[in-house]
Amino acid sequence: MTVGDQQYETVWIEGNVVYMIQQNKLPFEFVIHKCHTYWDTCLAITDMVVRGAGAIGAAAGYAMAQAFLTAKGKNRAVIIREARQDIEATRPTARNLFYAVERVYQAGLRSAEDALVEAKRIAREDAMSSKKIGEYGAGLIEKKANIMTHCNAGWLAFVDYGTALAPIYLARNQGKDVFVYVDETRPRSQGGRLTAWELYNEGVPHVIIPDNASASLMAAGKIDMVIVGADRIAANGDTANKIGTLEKAIVAKALGVPFYVAAPTATFDLSCKTGKAIPIEFRHEDEVLYQTGYDKNGHLVKVRVNNPGSKAYNPAFDVTPSKYITGIITEKGIVKAHHASIKKLFEE
Repeated sequence: MTVGDQQYETVWIEGNVVYMIQQNKLPFEFVIHKCHTYWDTCLAITDMVVRGAGAIGAAAGYAMAQAFLTAKGKNRAVIIREARQDIEATRPTARNLFYAVERVYQAGLRSAEDALVEAKRIAREDAMSSKKIGEYGAGLIEKKANIMTHCNAGWLAFVDYGTALAPIYLARNQGKDVFVYVDETRPRSQGGRLTAWELYNEGVPHVIIPDNASASLMAAGKIDMVIVGADRIAANGDTANKIGTLEKAIVAKALGVPFYVAAPTATFDLSCKTGKAIPIEFRHEDEVLYQTGYDKNGHLVKVRVNNPGSKAYNPAFDVTPSKYITGIITEKGIVKAHHASIKKLFEE
């Protein structure tokens, strides 16, 4: 992705230092965040400096490599195992995180240099998988299409290209007339802040909508298809994604609107037989009770927007049963969201 006149990946490593786009500052500031230790990278994942399935996975892989590169002394093996535990505790729902950590850890048992090579390979694979997802997904988009998204599954959520937005970018580049309805995605507004920023940066026509406007838009025939990302996909096709995805899928099914999930095979977790086995992350209630933004003087401020004294319930994800999903767009093609199709995908 190009910002200004420079090309960026969402997260990368130079030496022992991990660099990433500070997503908590967007869309108001474009800042590069530096993580000098694996623990710094852990905090960046937990605090959502970096977010999105693929970007989290790449960052976690780099964090594991940092641990191998910097751990010293006779307790080195213990330090590395503890580092792995710390990294895996940052975001429990994101399958790509565990996938990346396992691969880098196994490579690191050979050498620290192998850990770094493997982490970079995972990041490169993530970008290439996203590019292929864009190619397969663009084929689903008609010459003129209104598309709804939820949360951010664009370039910022992966190392490059993205998943849910990759088909949209390619379709636009192919000359198709694409318009995007961007769910704001409460409580952290990843749609309104990140997806909208990406689309604006790329010159893709779009509008931000309240989360609770999606059903009425679909009922009015203004939405031709829905494309969302995923944080973990069970063996039967049940899919965990940002909270609010389930209700979009139910409405889309009821109104006959195609509902697609875009995700690389690294997001599938075949050890989860169904969505009931997917762990759901619960985040701090302040994300619901407070909102952050910039005032007229250009200062980042945090304000309470809900009743003082009330508590909040804040699940970060929900699970959409496979029966509501039209298909899953992967880097290997488009598959049905059921066990047989997914099993065949991995056998191939």
